[in-house]
Amino acid sequence: MLVREWLADDVDVEVNRYGNSDEALLAGSSRSTAIHRRRETERRIRANDAEFNSQFSYANNYISTTKYNVFTFLPKNLFEQFQRVANAYFLVLLILQVIPQISSLTPVTTVIPLVVVLTLTAIKDAIDDYLRYKSDKTVNNRLSVVLRNGEMVQDRWCNVVVGDVIKLNNDDFVAADLLLLSSSEPHSLCYIETADLDGETNLKVRQALPDTAAHGDDIARLGQFNGLITCEPPNNKLNKYDGRMEWRSKTYSLDNDKILLRGCRLRNTRWCFGLVIFAGKDTKLMQNSGRAKLKRTHIDRLMNTLIIGIFFFLLAMCLFCTIGSGIWESMIGYNFQTYLPWEQFIGPRDQAPGATAIASLVFFSYIIVLNTVVPISLYVSVEAIRLVQSRWIHWDHAMYHERTDTPAKARTTKLNEELGQIQYIFSDKTGTLTQNIMTFDKCTINGKIYGILYDSQGNEREVTDSTPRVDLSANPYYEKKFDWHDRTLLDAIERGDEDAHLFFELLCICHTVMPEERDGELIYQAQSPDEGALVSAARNFGFVFKSRTPNTITSVIQGREVEYELLNILDFNNVRKRMSVIVRRDGQIRLYCKGADSVIEQRLHEDSRALMQKTTEHLNKFASEGLRTLCGAVKDITNDEYERWQRSYQEASISLDDRDAKLEAVYEDIERNMLLCGATAIEDMLQDGVPETIEKLARADIKIWVLTGDKTETAINIGYSCRLLTDEMTDVFNIDEDTLAGVEQQLLKARASMQSEAADKHSVAFRGNQEQIQAGEDMAGFALVINGHSLSFALEPKLEMLFLEVGCLCRAVICCRVTPLQKALVVELVKKHKKAVTLAIGDGANDVSMIKAAHIGVGISGQEGMQAVLASDYAFAQFMFLQRLLLVHGRWSYFRICKFLRYFFYKNFAFTLGHFWFAFFCGFSAQTLYDQYFISFYNLFYTSLPVLAMGVFDQDVSDKHSLRYPRLYVPGHTDSFFNKKIFAISLLKGIIHSLALFFIPYGAYYHSSNHNGQDIASVHVFGFTVATCLIVVVTLQCGLDTAYWTGVNHFVIWGSLVFFFALHFLIYANFFHYYEYVGTDRIAMGSAVYWFTVLLTSVVLLLPVAAYRFYKMDVNPTLTDIVRMKQRLIHSQSKSSDFTSRVRSSMGRSRASLRSGYAFSHQEGFGRLIKSGAMMRSKEPTAKEKKTPAPAKENRANSSEVAENDSNDVKLVKFVTKT
Repeated sequence: MLVREWLADDVDVEVNRYGNSDEALLAGSSRSTAIHRRRETERRIRANDAEFNSQFSYANNYISTTKYNVFTFLPKNLFEQFQRVANAYFLVLLILQVIPQISSLTPVTTVIPLVVVLTLTAIKDAIDDYLRYKSDKTVNNRLSVVLRNGEMVQDRWCNVVVGDVIKLNNDDFVAADLLLLSSSEPHSLCYIETADLDGETNLKVRQALPDTAAHGDDIARLGQFNGLITCEPPNNKLNKYDGRMEWRSKTYSLDNDKILLRGCRLRNTRWCFGLVIFAGKDTKLMQNSGRAKLKRTHIDRLMNTLIIGIFFFLLAMCLFCTIGSGIWESMIGYNFQTYLPWEQFIGPRDQAPGATAIASLVFFSYIIVLNTVVPISLYVSVEAIRLVQSRWIHWDHAMYHERTDTPAKARTTKLNEELGQIQYIFSDKTGTLTQNIMTFDKCTINGKIYGILYDSQGNEREVTDSTPRVDLSANPYYEKKFDWHDRTLLDAIERGDEDAHLFFELLCICHTVMPEERDGELIYQAQSPDEGALVSAARNFGFVFKSRTPNTITSVIQGREVEYELLNILDFNNVRKRMSVIVRRDGQIRLYCKGADSVIEQRLHEDSRALMQKTTEHLNKFASEGLRTLCGAVKDITNDEYERWQRSYQEASISLDDRDAKLEAVYEDIERNMLLCGATAIEDMLQDGVPETIEKLARADIKIWVLTGDKTETAINIGYSCRLLTDEMTDVFNIDEDTLAGVEQQLLKARASMQSEAADKHSVAFRGNQEQIQAGEDMAGFALVINGHSLSFALEPKLEMLFLEVGCLCRAVICCRVTPLQKALVVELVKKHKKAVTLAIGDGANDVSMIKAAHIGVGISGQEGMQAVLASDYAFAQFMFLQRLLLVHGRWSYFRICKFLRYFFYKNFAFTLGHFWFAFFCGFSAQTLYDQYFISFYNLFYTSLPVLAMGVFDQDVSDKHSLRYPRLYVPGHTDSFFNKKIFAISLLKGIIHSLALFFIPYGAYYHSSNHNGQDIASVHVFGFTVATCLIVVVTLQCGLDTAYWTGVNHFVIWGSLVFFFALHFLIYANFFHYYEYVGTDRIAMGSAVYWFTVLLTSVVLLLPVAAYRFYKMDVNPTLTDIVRMKQRLIHSQSKSSDFTSRVRSSMGRSRASLRSGYAFSHQEGFGRLIKSGAMMRSKEPTAKEKKTPAPAKENRANSSEVAENDSNDVKLVKFVTKT
């Protein structure tokens, strides 16, 4: 037991996505393993020494993500299933039914539905686990080339152990976490693809230590290698590794640049050798493959509450019947024991004790009889509906992106209806709202702007498709896809303008891009699209980055090849927000630096201050157009100054203590007193359909918060460009203070302004549509913009509620310069304090935290890899598909599941309460009204398919009208389709129908006889008649509730009625002589009373329902009713020959002056590798294809109006409503 506790404490219970803590305890783990795991604070490994490594009992490389095996499947799966309250409840009922003294039903009535539910669930779990087993088997049986006893042998992955030396060939997957020893590439580099690990598609580079790289592919020397590795214990940090190696009396520092992680794939490298550091479940891949956070919908939580309420209602009915039984037995039953004897085990007793004993047994009997008010098939039916709804999303061709061959995908089946209740959307900007495809648009060099065209009067003119492009074909390296329209920049370069040459020389040299020759064409592989755009721009203007080695950069400048000696790369990170390179040419040492304008400005020489002021004006102009900007600067360095700095740099780079901080201080020392060259402006184009999507979502009363890393000016302009912000807004509040008190004051001022505006609106009475503006409900005239520094104060406990209040009063919120953690904190804040459903959408690794934090996470497969998709609940290729996901699929899913639940509870109460009314006529003896087979088959066969078809296919309006009228989405925000009140109404309807279903046949058969005068009334005939009325009424009620009829609906509704009669003919047939109901159907159907009763009951119960619905639609139609009427009218008129289709005007699109913004984006860690020989390779950015749509004014739809976007629609609806 103690060993098990140690293991539970120390083994990562999230070893696989599907397991639990028990599965984290590996089979065969010994006490010594447990003790080792508990005490492991560092790992010690000796290469090629299995005996030394075995004493630590490190995990082997076998991977298992399965939950079961052949022997444990049945007991373990049943144990898991009976942990569900509903299944455990019905198991208890089954046990009670086995006791003959308290059960009037055979166990079959519970066994059949319970076995069906358990079997279907077990089959689903078995299939899922088998797929996991096949995946595990495929991975474990992959072959690796392992060094064993001085020879390279092939062995399965599962047999690889810590300390083995493995050889990888090009395109091989990495079997375990390896320390790179040597490779085939120069300087012992190797390139890896990490798409399966972190979702990023660009290649990453790793480099071995020079001393181990000397082994090359010499098997003898590699077999003799016995280095001792001391490193950190297993952890889930993908980008960090700390360790050291002792070998030949030397100590070497090890970091992440020398590690190949399991899940990576070797690319562009013929071979490499690595030493296994972590294997199996200890690898960083498996350490990160924990279970996803369990997400449950609002409907699920409400259902659990309602089921508990139903259970208490069941107990109340059973208690009432118990009291009734006690009274009846003491007053009547005691005196009629000759005809109705008490159970023998009670024995001769006095009147009161005997009656009490009988009544006590009756309590449990009625729990059995009335158990169907808690429906066992409810959860299975809900899961089936959700599964099909998920497939509708995947099969929707309107959400398929043809250019990237990417369909929409529902990665979960449990959250579909939640898509119909979204109130807050949290969106990333770059790559989500924009395409993350950068194009060089403008620049400013030495105070002069290039990239703007002027007419003859000196006014700026717009660039269109017809604007002639500058001919760059004289440059043999130019790219045909590169667009540039300002001739003056090319003229400045051609006449030898020194400032222009220095500016493009900086763009040509200061980067970590890797060149590659493909079919004679020079291809750039950049680690970010923006960096690729800058190097590409320099190339097209004659400053061509040609090649690089660890110590040189070769460029072709205006047709002349120039080689620079690369001395240092001062790499980019999110704190520095800049990168620099130091090169030597012709004996002159120069530093080139590019970065964010605010960072560069602080490090400029006094001589550049005036130029910086002029450049700042240009930067503001670029930002006002939504362009992404950065500045470039240079500095000449003397040899003495460089040598002094190089010594400091060398000391900091080999330090094992606080290395990053020391390097930062050294970088800061050299990056001072620089001279400004200019600034660039890059356009990140909006994705197709973004403005229209945001406009429709806003009209659906969905509030959108954009969380971006861009600066405030860029974010505001992108907000206008995508119609998140509009000119009609009363005010846009900018929170930018850098103190807690300042932020609080700005938030209070914003709140006071909005409350004042709300008070003015409250004084206006809207009598035309009876709409009253409620306080704080819809402040559509305001927006809030807050930067990351101010947000850090706003998220503190003192201000978080004030920030939340102000943000929720606004229609749109933009958070700028935010970190991934801040994104998640904002989402959590809204989730915690607002009873609203949230959705987060993004495309990059920095969006994963907020995607996981929101109720619904949506990933976009874009330019930043697939990590956001891998963490999401739903995924597609373009932001514009979000409107269809929510307004169509989300709304339909919510509408269908709510209608399903209303009908399901209604039909079960109408069915079950017949037993309760019958109790008053059978002395509360727990005798059943219906045939026991009917009880078993009611939910399983007779009424299951119609309601499932309704839950799968039904739709109140078409997808076209759902998108055209976004206000149809609003009822989901207030739970209008299903809540406790509607649930109570459904139950009341079921109770009323059960009364009529019981007492109308009761009255009809009270003095009934056939044409021969024989009495036809009997308990069996009466029960069969009630059952028939029940099936007919609830099936026709399902037909009335169905708004969209398909062939499937017709088949299952009418087929269910036919199946009911056919199955009863079979069950009541003569060859079942032992069954007491034999012949009941022929007796009942041979009488006109039976058919008249069925008809009368159906008319009495269904006619008022239909009449009420017509009355309500005529007197007080909802928006849905009006749109449905309009839809039907259009459909009927379209069949007429004289009908003329109305063509709606569409909004034209033109190139906007407000475009997506730019912030310097980059990744850390590649500069040092390039300098040491790490040649970065990544994918080339895609060409510019689309133009940014112009912003348009938003038109909000009133809840009582149908379509303000088409006046003809309004007239048509008014006409339809009157008629």
